[in-house]
Amino acid sequence: MTTLKTVLRQTELTNKKYPISLRVTKDRKSKFFSTIFKAFENEWEEKSGRFNKNNSNYIQNNRVIGKFEDRALKVLAELELEKEQYTLDDFEQRFRVDSNPISMNVFSFWEEIISEMVTAGRTGNARANNDTRKSLNQFNSSSNKLTFNEITPEFLYKYDVFLRSRGGTDGGIGVRMRAIRALFNMAIERKLANADDYPFTTYKISKLKGKGFKRALSMDDVRKIIDKDLTDYPNLINARNYFVFSFYTRGMNFTDMMKLRWSNISDDQIHYTRSKTKGNFIIKILPPVQKILDSYKDDKTTKYVFPILLKDKLSPDQLENRKNKTLKKYNKKLKEIAGICGITKPLSSYVARHSFANCLKQKGVATDVISESMGHQNLAVTQAYLKELESSVLDQACEMLL
Repeated sequence: MTTLKTVLRQTELTNKKYPISLRVTKDRKSKFFSTIFKAFENEWEEKSGRFNKNNSNYIQNNRVIGKFEDRALKVLAELELEKEQYTLDDFEQRFRVDSNPISMNVFSFWEEIISEMVTAGRTGNARANNDTRKSLNQFNSSSNKLTFNEITPEFLYKYDVFLRSRGGTDGGIGVRMRAIRALFNMAIERKLANADDYPFTTYKISKLKGKGFKRALSMDDVRKIIDKDLTDYPNLINARNYFVFSFYTRGMNFTDMMKLRWSNISDDQIHYTRSKTKGNFIIKILPPVQKILDSYKDDKTTKYVFPILLKDKLSPDQLENRKNKTLKKYNKKLKEIAGICGITKPLSSYVARHSFANCLKQKGVATDVISESMGHQNLAVTQAYLKELESSVLDQACEMLL
């Protein structure tokens, strides 16, 4: 007799959740098949093998689990009709390959992954992946038929040429290739692709890195922005505040500033979790930051510090749309500020983060300390930020040889 049940595995993940798998048992032996879900212990009802009401999307998630189980039951019924004696290996082959068109189709699997991202509130990642999916499909002659073993190094080189013929830069092509690499890794993890077919050991994404300069300001230019009298430009005050706030909070990015709540501020510290990496930060509030916070205290209309999100309860899609709309306006205003301050370098929201890193480096702070302060997982990422030291600094170094 063969039984199946959806269970919470015992391996705790780094985010404190546990993976949810379908357990199929026959002749006292079991195999586990990964689902798209992970859950905290208090979100899971072991007896029923379902999410409970502690999970914010439990009704929809339980429906998906039900469909997953239904497909497994269908495979079991087919095997019992076809074979008097079948094994768990027979079930695995049929369940993962023969009856699962997703495993045979890159685009179908990609759509599933994008759906997971949307459900998890990772709408930015979902949008980036969907853009890459459309681009790859166009390269593939708009055919939805593509398997993972067809994504060879030669295929990627040709896609690279295709992107360049349409004006693609190293940076843009790198974004596309990293999305494909991440998808391939997920397919291998879920046993939908063969690790032996992995093309990125030959096609190196690293060759696309570092050819575009990161624009960072000197401390003198940052001072110009801080000290500039904007009395005649009241529409630029918020943009200036956001830039200065980011600079003095270790390069906090726009998304995290947008989501920053008054509850994240305690005494002389800011506590927050970075949206991109999920890293936790505790940042001392420096005087320029305190001055900015004080300027918004009397105008509280929501739980958020800055007047970017104008309502407290917004869906992930609404948050993403609001971010894109306001970020575009913010960057436009930063360019106006640069012009008023006589700064010739392009100014954007991310320049504050690069400027923070470079200004620390020019003050003699060690790279590993800068890396830790920015929450980078390795020094290579930090070194990419520090590539563009001002020419004047390098010139002075060379003059020491005279």
